[in-house]
Order: sequence, then C-alpha cells, then structure tokens
Amino acid sequence: MRQLISTADLSRADIDDLMVLADSFAEVQTRDVPKVPALRGRTVVLAFFEDSTRTRTSFDLAARRLSADVLNFSVASSATKKGESLRDTVETINAMGIDAIVVRHRSSGTPIQISRWTDAAVINAGDGWHQHPTQALLDAYTLRQRLGDIDGAKIAICGDINHSRVARSNVDLFTKMGAEVTLVGPQTLMPPDISGWPVTISHDLDSLLSEIDVMYMLRIQTERLSAGLFPTVREYRSRWGLTVQRAGELRSDAVIMHPGPMNRGVEIDPEVASEPRCVVLDQVASGIPVRMAVLYQVLGPGRFANEEAAVDRPDVEESNHSVSPTDGSVEAEPDTKQAMAMKEASCQ
Repeated sequence: MRQLISTADLSRADIDDLMVLADSFAEVQTRDVPKVPALRGRTVVLAFFEDSTRTRTSFDLAARRLSADVLNFSVASSATKKGESLRDTVETINAMGIDAIVVRHRSSGTPIQISRWTDAAVINAGDGWHQHPTQALLDAYTLRQRLGDIDGAKIAICGDINHSRVARSNVDLFTKMGAEVTLVGPQTLMPPDISGWPVTISHDLDSLLSEIDVMYMLRIQTERLSAGLFPTVREYRSRWGLTVQRAGELRSDAVIMHPGPMNRGVEIDPEVASEPRCVVLDQVASGIPVRMAVLYQVLGPGRFANEEAAVDRPDVEESNHSVSPTDGSVEAEPDTKQAMAMKEASCQ
C-alpha cells in the first residue's frame, strides 16, 4: 500500500506499527540535530489548495527531518490561477519525478482522484468533510502518551460533527482502538444518517462530563451561523461550549482536546484552553513524529511500501537483524513484524 487516503486504509496492526514508529521518531526530536537520513533522495510535494498552518508546517518539518527534499506547491502563484485544471497540475508535478504528494483540498474525494493521475504516493492532509487521517493518528498518539491505552476510554466529541473531517477520522480510528465514542452537539450539526457509525449520540453535554475520559471540542465555523444551523454564538457557547464551569465538572485526570485553530470563548473558554488538562499544544507536537512515521511507512521499506524493492536493494542484509529507522545501528535479534517494519530506514 503506497498511500494514506482515509483511516479506513489502516488496520489495528497498522495503527500500532505507526505508534511504535512515532515513538522512535519522537526520540529524534530530542537530539541536538533532529534529523535522520531515512528518506534521503526522496522528493515530497506539499500541495495545499486550502489554507493551513499546523498540518502544512508539520508535514514540512517531518519530511525535512527524514532528509527528504520538499517542494511547497503555491496555489496563489501557480498556473491554476490561469485556468489550469487540477489534473494538468498534478500530472505536471508528477512528471518532475516526485515520490509523494501530500494534498489538502476543499473538495471531498480529491486525494482519491489525484491517486489516479500520479504514480507517486498520495497522503491525504484533509479533504472537504471527508477525512483527515493524520490528525486522527496524532490525536491517538497524544492520548496514548497521556492515558497509556485508549482501549475502553470514553471519548466525547462535541461540535459540528456533520461538517467535520476530523470527527469522521477520529470516530473510525478511536473505535478501532477500542474506545467508546459519544457525539455531542445540536441536532442541526449532526449527520443526517449515523446508522453505520459505531457511536452514541447525545444533545446534552452536561450529562456526560463526569463520566468521560476525553473531551474533544471541534471548531465552530462562522458560516454555520449564517446558514441558520444554530441561533447565535452566545447560545452555542451556553449549551455546548466547554466553559470554565463545565471544565470543573470533568474528572481531574480527564483530557481536553481540540484540533485547532480554537475559537476561544465560543467552543472553549480561554481559561480552559490554558489549563494543564488541555493538550492542544501536545497534539501539535505529536504531529511531527506521527507524520514522520507515515512518510516513512509510505516511502520507506515498511508495511505500506513495496517490500520487494527493499529486498532487492544491495544494502539490505538478508539476515535476522533489525535496523533502527533513527540511527542505522544494527542489533542481532529475531526478525519480528515490528523489526521488519523499521528495517533499513537510514542505512545508506
């Protein structure tokens, strides 16, 4: 598998492997020179057709810390402003000999379509209301750091569920990892049909606060107000915002999350966003090792890559040795699935 379009692409084993790899790359972050040669010689294109700060910067840093060459595609200065089609743009970039394209687009399904126009790996960095798989992975990684295990955790996701790619991705990933997920918010912001969703629904946030392990708040977009999906920002905050008073009803060890950017004073009070239980900045920090792990798995000789190519490489020893993706050292140990997933990332 040479792409990551949706959390549906990931099995529980895939998720576990990515968490282990992310641990390895998190250690790289602590070094004086936080860089490894795992993807040296590879070219990664960041094609963001929507504005982004966290995701774009995180992927950029992740790729560079793996020693990949990074091309930032600027829509504002591209031929798309002259009427060039998306297909022509993708095929032009592909002709330059790239290895991966990380794409964000306002239209759902765009990464899938792009994967038909390029032989490069495609990673979805957010498409419309559809999916944001690496956000779900970094959220799971952050919770794993705080809770130790997500299995059995009670997670409430509150806000604009219907228009949220984060909610869709997180519901799928969290439930695969054994969590119990409750969706909370106004009826007008819920999906019209949740028959296939492994969740429960509530419209009363206050009734859940004392029972949950994780309170995940979603950003409210101003266009929902103009569409009449809820009366006023003030009313939304009073019924579904995580106010100081509501935060006081949460358990002392509960985790508060938000994908960012936050509307302070709307879905979350400023005081709540600044307290120790709120892990928003931890989520941002987790994005780099998690996206390093995704890039490595897609482009390196890991589970998601063409493992035959790895076997044919002259620098891969045919022995029961594992090679760390972070330092290239060799240790004599039995060849396990985890060892194979991490094999030969930086041995050049």
